[in-house]
This record gives sequence, structure tokens and C-alpha cells, in this order.
Amino acid sequence: MNRISAWRRLRVTVASLSVVLGAVAIAVPSSASSSSGPSFTYQPSHAGGTLKLLASTAGGTLDPQVNYTLQYWQLYQATYDGLLAFRKVGGAASFDVVPDLATAMPTITNGGKTYTFTLRKGVKFSNGQTVTVKDVQASLQRLFKVSNPNAGTWYNQIVGATACLAKPATCTLAGGVVVNPATNKVVINLTSPDPEFVDQLAVPFGSILPASAPAKDAGTTPIPGTGAYAFSSYNPNRQLTLVRNKYFKVWSAAAQPQGYPNEIDMIFGNTVESEVTQVENGQANWVFDPLPSDRLSELSTKYASQLHVNPLTAVWYLPMNTNLAPFNNYMAREALNYAIDKNAAVRLFGGSKLAQPVCTILPPGFPGHVNYCDYNKGMGSTYNGPDLAKAKALVKKSGTAGMSVAIVVTNDSVNEAVGQYVQSVLNSIGYKATLKPLSANIQFNYIQNTKNKVQISLSQWYQDYPAASDFLKVLLSCQGFHPGSDNSINIAGYCNKAIDAKMAKAETLSISDPNGANKIWGQIDQQIMGTAAPWVPLFTPKQIDFVSSKTGNYQFSRQFYMYVDQLWVK
Repeated sequence: MNRISAWRRLRVTVASLSVVLGAVAIAVPSSASSSSGPSFTYQPSHAGGTLKLLASTAGGTLDPQVNYTLQYWQLYQATYDGLLAFRKVGGAASFDVVPDLATAMPTITNGGKTYTFTLRKGVKFSNGQTVTVKDVQASLQRLFKVSNPNAGTWYNQIVGATACLAKPATCTLAGGVVVNPATNKVVINLTSPDPEFVDQLAVPFGSILPASAPAKDAGTTPIPGTGAYAFSSYNPNRQLTLVRNKYFKVWSAAAQPQGYPNEIDMIFGNTVESEVTQVENGQANWVFDPLPSDRLSELSTKYASQLHVNPLTAVWYLPMNTNLAPFNNYMAREALNYAIDKNAAVRLFGGSKLAQPVCTILPPGFPGHVNYCDYNKGMGSTYNGPDLAKAKALVKKSGTAGMSVAIVVTNDSVNEAVGQYVQSVLNSIGYKATLKPLSANIQFNYIQNTKNKVQISLSQWYQDYPAASDFLKVLLSCQGFHPGSDNSINIAGYCNKAIDAKMAKAETLSISDPNGANKIWGQIDQQIMGTAAPWVPLFTPKQIDFVSSKTGNYQFSRQFYMYVDQLWVK
């Protein structure tokens, strides 16, 4: 997820489940796990009350198969279920995938291309309708009918997806999703093995909805779900309300635990300053928006016990256009990597309480991450500060000194401040730099399109799910580079077919040997930065959640952040 939207909107330890592939046992890919393992223990004495959440603006459509915002992905955890889910628990185990509406993890056959599930019996939607295999089939077809943001990249490996992408309205996924009402079986056939398919089924896009759900974006109209809560009303100008799903019964605490509040309200329209004050005064329970940096000192002293800080698997970075001067010159890219003071960027973001410097593409605590730091004073695995002398020498040697460089950023205060710092660094090492701030509504698409000739920009990436490919393959492979398109997520335009082949090897290996695959991903990370340096990684951010003194049982997921349904308000 790009964090420009993610501030408002997204396999540490792989637990393998053996399945039979012919006569050969392989592991379910990714962080797959059975439902056994850690889960929340429900304490009914804390149930009740109304949870009041504050957000400056709404998060867009309420449709779980369309919305791509953290803001609502947090809420979907308590309202919708897929065949699979990320384990609802804190810590590293929250990256585990567990059975949800399926009775068990899938049986994988046919060389890793066929997934067989058994649907649980007796689960009801919030409208009282029983969930059937026909709902599962219709929900997967609906991903294409509603133009899901990742239908063409995540789910295009389902047999029949090509026809669905060409003509979404008539999508059947013929041969791709086969169901049997008599046995409650769901069989999903892929065109090729995909080690991340279980992750993709576990995010909100994989929500199982009634077959009667509209074949278009539902917008502000709630769609019935199977979770502990149901959306009851939504006015994007005022409020979003969730109430208990009266048909819900816990079938797996690991996948969908019972919640505590009787009602959950998200109120829109306040300034962030006002939101913080309301939580301080106990008038609300939580602030969704990033906390103002000028309030952090007050909050960390007077309200320290109400602040919860968690490092995120994300990165803020400077992608340099490897196909446009001066950054089509490797030495120019090296120079900026040496020149940038990552600690200065951290300070501009809000300080060490909000971020930590990073030299890698894969963030710390993420599958495949290896500690290294190629560009800094003293080298080694720990960042020791910039080396301006080396940077200036590289600029001079590259023959690019004196060239004009424009940095494209979003026009909020933090991004502009970091951009101004980068501008000063570029000027100091021999370039003529200018800053080009753009509205957050257009900047992300603008910097992707090669027609705009963006030399360097400030961008952010937050995981969709815990797989190294969600950074390296998505952001730095040839297939992510689409010249002339607003959707060319490989902003640096870096394309190395040998690296792509190594990525393909890692993906294939992850089906049978996830740990071995992650070693290769770590090598790819180091190889890209060490031989091409298409980015300047700046820092990994931290999430700070501020809750009121009347709010208890804070629980944090690495995948979806704070569990709103697990908070105590009584």
C-alpha cells in the first residue's frame, strides 16, 4: 500500500502445514498455519459500551472488495471473513494465515495449482442468510466485476481470469472456481503455482459476501458480512456506525474472535488537534490520523500510558529515475545515497519516536530482511551517518555536476519538509535542485508516469501482506514498469532481467522451502542496492496509537494494526 493513501486507508516465522502433492509432501506457502496456536481469551465482564473513533475524513467506499485503505481494512477485520484470515492476535503470529470460513487450510494438489477447501456449515451473514459455496463462487467472480484494484495482478492467476479482465460484467471464472453444494467443497484452480495466494485470500479483498451483492462498487451502502459486527449506517460527511451482528457465533477465535463494544462509531470532520483534545478529555477513545508532531512531547509525558508505539513494516524512500539524467548514471545515484543524512529525515518526520533510519529495501522484521548498510560513513550493517566528501567526489566523477534536478513531493508539511532537505543536499553536492510539491490526490500517479519526466520523488510503501515480493517484485521488477502509465509502480524504472529471474526462483522455492526463499530475497535486496542503488531508503515509520484513559485491552496486529473490536470501553 502506498502510504500517501495508507495514512487514510496497506512471514516472519513461517509455520508450514504439510499437504499432499501426489506422493510428495510440500508446505502451504507463506505464513500459513492451522487454527491451533495463540488466540485472544474473551473476558465477558469487559463487554459493552460504545467505542468512539475519530478521523478527519472518511475512507471512501465501504465495499470491502474495492476499498484499499488502512482506515477501513482495520474495520473489516471485525465485519467480514474470507476462506482464510490472518490470525487475530498480537505480535509475530499476526502474520500467520489460519482457516476462517474454511474448516481447514487448503489441500494443495496438481503441482501447486489446485486449492481445495471445505466451507464451514451454519455460518450466517448479518442479514440472517446462511453462507453457501455459491456465495464463495460469486464473491470471487465479483472481484473482477467491481474492478478490484488488484484483480489484474493478484487474482489473475485464477483459471478464467483472463476472460474476466477482458469482459468483467460476464465474469464466470469458468474452470477456476468450482463448487459442490452437496459436499460444501470449493476448488480453486490456478494457471501456475502462486506461493502468495493464501495471503491474497486472507486480505479484505477476499471477503465472502452474499451472491446477491451488487455487481458494482456498493459505495456507501453496507454489504452484509459474517463478522462479529455489521455496518449499520454510513455518511461520509459525518459518521460510520458498526453494531453487533446478532447472527454471529464464534467458530474460531483465531480467525474471528468475539468483540467487546456494543457499538463502534467512527466520527468524521474534526481537525486532528481537536481529535487529540477529545481523547485527552475522555470524550473519544482513539485518533486515527497521524498525531501532530507539536503535541508529541505533551502526549509522551502527560499521557505516556495512553500511547502505544509499534514499528511498521514499511519504508519511506527516494526513487531515482534510472532512465533519466542525472540518475541514469549509477555514480549519481550512489552519490545521493552517500549524501543523505537518514537521521535528518527521521527528525523531520517527527523524531526517533516516530521512525528509525533504514538502508534496506525490505524493512526490519519482514520476511527476507537482512541488516546491511552500503552507503554511509564507515560502512557496516549499522547506519553511521552521511559521507558528503565521497558524495561530492562521485558527482564530479560522474560528469553530472551542475545539472538541474526537481524533487516531486506531496504538499503536506512533513513531505515538503523532507523534500526541502533533499533539495538542500542535492545543491550541496553539485546539482541545481528545485522542489515541486503536488496535491496528495495526484502526486502518486504523477510520479509513476514517465511522460512527466520525474527525476526523483519522495514516496512510501506499506505492506499489503507479509511477503518479500510485495516490496521487491512489486516495486523493482520489470513487470512493474509501464512507461507512459499512471500505474507504473516501479517508479525508479529499474529493470534487470537477471534480477527478475532470481525473483522468480525465490517465488518458486517458497512453495517448498520458505526459509530458503527468504534467503534469496535478502540477497536480491542487497544486490539491487549494491549494484544499482535505484532508491535512497530513508526510514521505516512507527505507528503511534493514542487512546483515552477509559480505553483498555489495546492489541496490535503487524498486518492490520490496532484491533478496534478488542478495545474495552466499559
